[in-house]
Amino acid sequence: MENAALPASYIASLEQQLSALTAERLSSERDTLQGVVEKMQGELRQLRRMLFGRKSERFIPSDPSQLKLDFEGEAELKEERAYAATEAPRRKEPAPQTVKPVEDRQRRIFSEHLERRDEIIEPAQIPAGGKRIGEEVTELLEYKPGELYIRRLIRPKYALPHGEGVVIGSLPSLPLPRTNAGPSLLAQLLVGKYQDHLPLHRQIGIFVRAGVQLKASTVSDWVQGAAELLEPLYEKLRERVLGCDYIQVDESIIPVLDKDKPGATRKGYHWVVRSPELKSLFFHYDKGSRAQYVVVELLKDFQGAVQSDGYGAYDIYENKQGVLLLGCWAHIRRKFEHALADDPERAEYALKVIGQLYAIERRVKEEGLPPDEIKAIREKDAYPLIREFERWVEQSANSVTPQSALGKAVRYAYALYPRLSRYVTDGRYRIDNNLAENAVRPLALGRKNYLFCRSHEAAYHTAIIYSLLGTCRLWEIDPFRWLTDVFSRIQDCSVKRLEELLPHKWSPQT
Repeated sequence: MENAALPASYIASLEQQLSALTAERLSSERDTLQGVVEKMQGELRQLRRMLFGRKSERFIPSDPSQLKLDFEGEAELKEERAYAATEAPRRKEPAPQTVKPVEDRQRRIFSEHLERRDEIIEPAQIPAGGKRIGEEVTELLEYKPGELYIRRLIRPKYALPHGEGVVIGSLPSLPLPRTNAGPSLLAQLLVGKYQDHLPLHRQIGIFVRAGVQLKASTVSDWVQGAAELLEPLYEKLRERVLGCDYIQVDESIIPVLDKDKPGATRKGYHWVVRSPELKSLFFHYDKGSRAQYVVVELLKDFQGAVQSDGYGAYDIYENKQGVLLLGCWAHIRRKFEHALADDPERAEYALKVIGQLYAIERRVKEEGLPPDEIKAIREKDAYPLIREFERWVEQSANSVTPQSALGKAVRYAYALYPRLSRYVTDGRYRIDNNLAENAVRPLALGRKNYLFCRSHEAAYHTAIIYSLLGTCRLWEIDPFRWLTDVFSRIQDCSVKRLEELLPHKWSPQT
């Protein structure tokens, strides 16, 4: 019986099962490989876009009647090649030139507040009997490098009669006692590094050309001392921002030298918190984590609306009592904009809806409407679009490849939809988190120049200075004037009156 042949029906059944298993396995492998290919194609398109594509994320619907330029590294369109071959550029006839009156030619083209230094240029020879009938004025904008000068505080001493002692005038409060750095020099060092993105060694080089030799260690100590002097103001600013009921949050890395590994850096994080209503912001430094506990500690007492991107650290606030979590439509738009080459039809539909939402925001901003009217317009015009977008996302979620660019965009929007719709509930809320992202940009520009912070303490001081300079920028205050005045006054300012030195209340001393 052991050598007996198997029944033909049994063999046929085994062959069918084998065939089915093989087909199922091949289908699974094909789907896996297709997902990998689509992912790699998406990455290739993204790299081409980074190299050759436009940077703007705003979507402008294409017009079939207009020619397209290839910014994605793809083949030229046949219509473009035909057009280039048949059409010759047309020269525009130059507009006829008219002779302007003398008074127009002499019009000042630069601001009236600038100092004017006149130079009189007489003709080499004036014929006898010549009479002056007017003048031609040419204005040239010239530049004189910043000046360094010595401020000498001379205090005469007077001996009192009968040996009763000596009297002398009191020194004004100096920002850093026992140093030679005046308020304006400290202000220039901070503005130069943290707003104009000039590392300290470059500024020292500028001073050398002006005939002043300063040690790098000395200048670094001055900057550290200045930041410590501003710390109480930073704390007041932090209280002000966290005391409102609507904030935007974002984060960015800052490289910090690792004392345990000479020459190596580790990631620190700056978290920016911005109040759109109060026009104020502050940076919070954490020495090495982008984890959720940082957000919990940072916003532990906050009550109100928190707007952020889709980073998972903020998920804890979805169910926290007294906190409303808002999403960012700019991040959603960015995802679908990246998916345009992957699935143009569906990506364009999503971008069209998002564009309509932004058009509503531009309209209410241009009209300068109050929050109550903005809320009413959003509920009437924007919310139906958001509901339509939600239904489309739900339908698309099951029909896209998860690893494709469109699949990632759909899943991202689907997960964040509840947060995205909440901005319509209050006219003060913004449609996106762009204000917080914009606040981080000076930090990104700065670290490209000074590359890293030398210690965690220096990174914390960086947060202090970026906070105060960033708030000056929001209030359109000259940071150099503000810092110079603050450094001249802060030593004599009581704790109860510190808020008077913050940009929103600052009034320079005359």
